[in-house]
Amino acid sequence: MVDTEFSGEVMKRNKQLGLNEYKFLLKAIVSSGIGEQTYAPSIMFSGREFTPTLQDGLSEMDEFFHDSIEKLLARSGISPQEIDVLVVNISMLAAVPSLSSRIINHYKLREDVKVFNLTGMGCSASLISVDIVRNIFRTYKNVYALIVTSESLSPNWYSGNNRSMILANILFRSGGCAILLSNKRALKHRALLKLKCLVRTHHGSRDESYECCIQREDEDGKIGFHLGKNLPKAATRSFVDNLRVISPKILPLRELLRFVVVSFVRKMSNKSPKGDQPKKSLINFRTGVDHFCIHTGGKAVIDGIGFSLDLTEYELEPARMTLHRFGNTSASSLWYVLAYMEAKKRLKKGDRVLMISFGAGFKCNSCMWEVVRDLEGNAGNVWRDCIDSYPPESLANPYMEKYGWIQNEDISTFKIPDEE
Repeated sequence: MVDTEFSGEVMKRNKQLGLNEYKFLLKAIVSSGIGEQTYAPSIMFSGREFTPTLQDGLSEMDEFFHDSIEKLLARSGISPQEIDVLVVNISMLAAVPSLSSRIINHYKLREDVKVFNLTGMGCSASLISVDIVRNIFRTYKNVYALIVTSESLSPNWYSGNNRSMILANILFRSGGCAILLSNKRALKHRALLKLKCLVRTHHGSRDESYECCIQREDEDGKIGFHLGKNLPKAATRSFVDNLRVISPKILPLRELLRFVVVSFVRKMSNKSPKGDQPKKSLINFRTGVDHFCIHTGGKAVIDGIGFSLDLTEYELEPARMTLHRFGNTSASSLWYVLAYMEAKKRLKKGDRVLMISFGAGFKCNSCMWEVVRDLEGNAGNVWRDCIDSYPPESLANPYMEKYGWIQNEDISTFKIPDEE
């Protein structure tokens, strides 16, 4: 776990940081919404994040693969040989043989298993994986599909001092999940969720969107993940375009008609927000959605979606608590948010859950799930050991209390602290 004390030790190991970078990092992490129980890979605890090896990345993935897949197979009663489709998405680690091949080799999957190994798809990759499976299900009947989604942090720690790239070190944490999908009608009584629709929006043709979230080298040749200042604008643009497509698929006709009327009235009265001023949606999504499962890309992402869709704090709670407890676990974060809803016994038969995710490219992907039966948590839920303590009275972390003295330092006399 990455607590305040350990975070400070990691930052002090980076001799590229000066007072201004320390102040920036302190401000960023205090306002990040991330708590002290998130996870980092073992390479961080051995102090080797600046000199990662290929084996470090592979070992991190193997540990996750073996744990999550074995638990899923045990709970479902499915043997590895029954898997017909395997989709693996790990954006920032490409290996030869592929990571999907490592899973096939370890679990001895069948020779005719259909395999998809996705890289570089970012935080929205899990819904891309679901879409791949959905398309396969249209052609092949009575099959099992296994989706494995995580992110490799071991070889991707940024060791420079570029602020747009340091930010990723604060937000991203270790995590992942394995998902079992099937179109076997005989399993209908065992299903938890049913996919109703899925929409993918890609703005890669826009240079501004393409470059706002990208892996690159800094001025000193150090590789990192750049998060540009125009990212919120790119995310908003893709989000709006995505909503235009999915709204007619998930909302009742009466709400769509009301939207047309209200939009016309607002246009005629010239009351629309100007320029880049934030805009609230004129559609009441609660008429077609019971729960909102939002990607934990950061506090600003959650706040932005909450404002746009006029969501309550109760509706944003699963995403905020997931960010606080687990951080941004990339493409798997949606499933941590969903697990929170399950652990809190919010998901009842017939409820509709809207998933919204963003990713490099720039992409916005969303889908609607229907809860097939009441979900009241289970022994395998990732929140089982801490759900009773959430939500906490305050999401404030102790970083300012411990490191606030940095704000009063003078750049002419400041020295980088020695490791304790």
